[in-house]
Amino acid sequence: MKNLALAVLLALCLGTPAWAQNAASTEGTPTAAQLRDLRAAAKRGDADAQNELGDMYESGRGVPQDHAQAFAWYRKAARQGHGNAQNNLGRMYQFGWGVARDDAQAVAWYRKAAEQGYDAPQNNLGYMYQEGRGVPKDDAQAVAWYRKAAEQGFDIAQYNLGWMYRQGRGVPQDDAQAAAWYRKAAEQGYAAAQSSLGWMYSEGRGVAQDEAQAVAWYRKAAEQGNAYAQFNLGWMYSEGRGVTRDKAQAAAWYRKAAEHDDANTQYNIGLMYAQTADHAQAATLYRKAAEQGHAGAQYNLGYMYGKGQGVTRDDAQSAAWYRKAAEQGNTDAQFALGYLYRAGRGVAKDCAQAAEWFRKSGTKDIPDCR
Repeated sequence: MKNLALAVLLALCLGTPAWAQNAASTEGTPTAAQLRDLRAAAKRGDADAQNELGDMYESGRGVPQDHAQAFAWYRKAARQGHGNAQNNLGRMYQFGWGVARDDAQAVAWYRKAAEQGYDAPQNNLGYMYQEGRGVPKDDAQAVAWYRKAAEQGFDIAQYNLGWMYRQGRGVPQDDAQAAAWYRKAAEQGYAAAQSSLGWMYSEGRGVAQDEAQAVAWYRKAAEQGNAYAQFNLGWMYSEGRGVTRDKAQAAAWYRKAAEHDDANTQYNIGLMYAQTADHAQAATLYRKAAEQGHAGAQYNLGYMYGKGQGVTRDDAQSAAWYRKAAEQGNTDAQFALGYLYRAGRGVAKDCAQAAEWFRKSGTKDIPDCR
């Protein structure tokens, strides 16, 4: 049987482009008189008031939260050409808040606002093109819309444009451009960009390698609660890269990262615990990730049940977790499940099933089963 995977990856590639949420209102919670006046203005057709009232219903600020009411007020303002309301209405369609989810309608409203020059809907329209939601997938169009917003100084779009350059999606791959756009967003305090810029410094991608700078940017993002930066900062402390080695600091940052409900982070921290032979902690983190559908964690948890590492040995549980990973195409799990069918461990012996799973794993020399 193949061994437990122990490769640990830094987390940059776990980051993905982001869409812009509705900006929180700066008005605060209104008094009863202010709410009465706002509602009256909205009923008279004042688009700003309609959009503000929609925001209040969406967030539950000063009124009971009611997405249907939020949608209704945003639509009144959007139909008058109010750019922020058009963006907000697009978001309601995108996520099915107060209305049936409809990506095509989301795109239509984002486009109306984007064509007026608003940066957030330009970013959101780029995201829809990148994901192929409501429009045919088109990375070049995604880049074009991200760039419009990024050039206006919109931090999320700057990060997204950097990501596209890093991946070579819609533009030629260019680490220097990626780092430049990440920096613009990072200097505005955008945590995902700070984390990604830290990785660029750590690996010397698009910038001169500088592990002290990597640590500095990871720390900025980690202190804002970015799980990937917390994990990477923990790794830097663990390895003494760009900072004095400090296992206690490493453990503290790993712990913070693990608190996020992020399967990739939990899986990677599980790998770190497995390397230090803390199998109980590894199993706990693998389980958290496995229950979210992470195939690598499902495979490793199956392995630990098979070996009795960090958990009581249980071949049936081992087979169950291998199966979950195998059904997602994890070849190690497919091979392991074939082995269990061949040996009759945790499942009834079944040479046909064993051969099928060995075949799926890509094994050329299928083990004999008698």
